Amino acid sequence: MILVNQAIQGILLGGYYALIACGLSFMFSVMRIINLAHGSLAILSAFALYVLADRFDVSPFLGLIVVVPAMALIGWALQRTVLERSARGGLLVPVLSTFGLSIIIDNLLFQQFGADTRSLAPYIGDLSFDSWAITDEIAIGKLAALTLATAIVLLGGIQIFLKRTQLGRMIRATAEDADTVGLVGVNARRVNAIAAAIAMATVAISGAFLAMRATFDPYAGALQLIFAFEASVIGGAGSLWGTLLGGVVLGVAQSLGASVSPQGFFIGGHLAFLVALFARLFFGDFGPRLRRAFLGRAA
Repeated sequence: MILVNQAIQGILLGGYYALIACGLSFMFSVMRIINLAHGSLAILSAFALYVLADRFDVSPFLGLIVVVPAMALIGWALQRTVLERSARGGLLVPVLSTFGLSIIIDNLLFQQFGADTRSLAPYIGDLSFDSWAITDEIAIGKLAALTLATAIVLLGGIQIFLKRTQLGRMIRATAEDADTVGLVGVNARRVNAIAAAIAMATVAISGAFLAMRATFDPYAGALQLIFAFEASVIGGAGSLWGTLLGGVVLGVAQSLGASVSPQGFFIGGHLAFLVALFARLFFGDFGPRLRRAFLGRAA
């Protein structure tokens, strides 16, 4: 029963990892850019929600009405001013550019807010700690369940958007060949900016759940980037449903590892990441097969 409980908690934790990896995976699948500022941008949105809650008494959920569009605009601006230009310099330049951007964001946040940790948990009432008791040994946290549900809805919604809408098909076509789509009247530059805005909107949502479920500080983005990267790689970089699977695998591995020893939480997750990485190196990418398994019948 203990292992069952650990597995359930791991699945719930995996929902958070899938949520925070969503924007990273989406940006890579569309623009082939590994955004090393991903975690720092999530922390930026967390601080924005904290300011709204602390100074203006705005619920974090209502604050998303302001922060999500603001982060989308930041994504649009980043694509136009940084990512688009750096992508012309090869594969390495965008990585270095986003790494530098993360350092700037972290230090600006530190200068403004200091090193103290903060949390949005006090602003969401009982949701931060309340749970449903399934048995005497198994309980499901309401916030964890909401996080998993949000991850499924967000990833599923983006998948439907990419497959069923004209703009989504334009984004997919641009991802395949940005030069050729111009021949049929698609503005690849505009489409990439929209895709970056969508990715940053998901980052805002993940930053909100990060701040509600745990504490954060100006330099907490690096760890979140690691978790997001591991979830993306485990599930297949660029695969949205794979991101969900990767987050669940990472969460279950960490939860089971923690049941063995206190250090096993991180070791279990890193081990799952390494196993998936070497499996992909030796046996190829199973992301396409995962997409066919989920979407083949529906298509």
